[in-house]
Amino acid sequence: MNLKKQLSSFDLTNLIIGSVIGADIYITPGLTAAMIGPASIVVWVVAGVFALVIALVFSYTSYYVPKVGGPFAFVSKAFGKFYGFLTGWLMLIAEMMALPLFAIVFTRYLHFFIELDSWQEVLVKGLFIFSLTIVNILGVKLGGRVNDVLTLMKLAPLVLVIALGFIFLSYNPENISQNYSPIAPLGWENFGPALVLIFWAYAGFEMGTLPASEVKNPKRVIPKAITIGMILVTLFYLSTNFVLYGSINWIELSHSTLPLVLAGTLVIGYVGGVIVSFGALTSVTGASSSFVLGVSRLYYAMSSEGLFPKVFSKIHKKYKTPFMALIIQGIIAFFLSMYAGISQLISFSVFNMAIMYLLVCLSLIVLKKEETKFIGQKVLPFVGMAICVFLIYSTTVYDKIFGTLFVILGIGIYFFFSRKNSTNS
Repeated sequence: MNLKKQLSSFDLTNLIIGSVIGADIYITPGLTAAMIGPASIVVWVVAGVFALVIALVFSYTSYYVPKVGGPFAFVSKAFGKFYGFLTGWLMLIAEMMALPLFAIVFTRYLHFFIELDSWQEVLVKGLFIFSLTIVNILGVKLGGRVNDVLTLMKLAPLVLVIALGFIFLSYNPENISQNYSPIAPLGWENFGPALVLIFWAYAGFEMGTLPASEVKNPKRVIPKAITIGMILVTLFYLSTNFVLYGSINWIELSHSTLPLVLAGTLVIGYVGGVIVSFGALTSVTGASSSFVLGVSRLYYAMSSEGLFPKVFSKIHKKYKTPFMALIIQGIIAFFLSMYAGISQLISFSVFNMAIMYLLVCLSLIVLKKEETKFIGQKVLPFVGMAICVFLIYSTTVYDKIFGTLFVILGIGIYFFFSRKNSTNS
């Protein structure tokens, strides 16, 4: 049973923006302010360039292999099923760290409106995850439309903060010199770890390659959507953070769990805090909806190839969606959301993601065709590999140890299912 081609260029661009702009912009500025001070703005620029390079590699590779599963399909085509599975496995681990993070941040910002006890937080996280799961089971078109609406809603408060923030700074220019001086009060020793956290804010563009079999004219639409989406995301991030670090002292930001609420409250008072908090809830919901849609397609693709349990490739007879993959990933995300170590989850996610990106960069070198004139397609894969190595190096020892163990586990799973398939055949 085939998946329906129902996602348009507009849907996919919004899916990418929705996947990238989520929980991260609402929590990362506070985390990195404590690590590197206002120099965080420099890290946002560097991370944006890094992400754009790798996103272009993905867009070019998706042109050559416009198949469901994204990175899994790319690397499988270039190097075979073993490396393809390993890529898909690493992506699953990375993205499964993201889904519970959205539930955690959603609950944190909900506290601005309602005080929740521990059991109420658990209930909210469950409702958050499973309501989005149900929406995506009911159809990719509905999931795409919900994501379109949530993406537009999430950008509105950020536009407001950016516009009013620039107006505020134009009337208070002394704030910029005061808050950006010195630029690196804590030194540059934490540049690498801060880059890991901020890079995660740019990650998510790979979600646009996962539902390729449900995209109309994927060879044209996917590269275009990734490029446009990442340019818009970078402009939003740099504008938001320039206003944030220019308006508020880095010490105050470093002690806040809701940094953008500080900016909203500063420029238009309590109403600003309400608008930003509502925007955060919408933003996190939109990003989570994008991830729920995308990651389930990766489960589906790997299962369809016989490299994952068959249950993940079951398609709903009425809605034509991989409903079992959606349900199972929702259950896993719910239990992971009970763990609230945000920085640790992000860093571990980036470790796995960087290895996956590295394999995709290698696959473009093999898959590229000389007659296709993409800008920088000969150079960008090598630049992307260097970026990935730096990201892996900048993660913690904990990430490297447990990441290696998960790689070994993935290899074991691959050989189990490949042997099982060969025996059955």
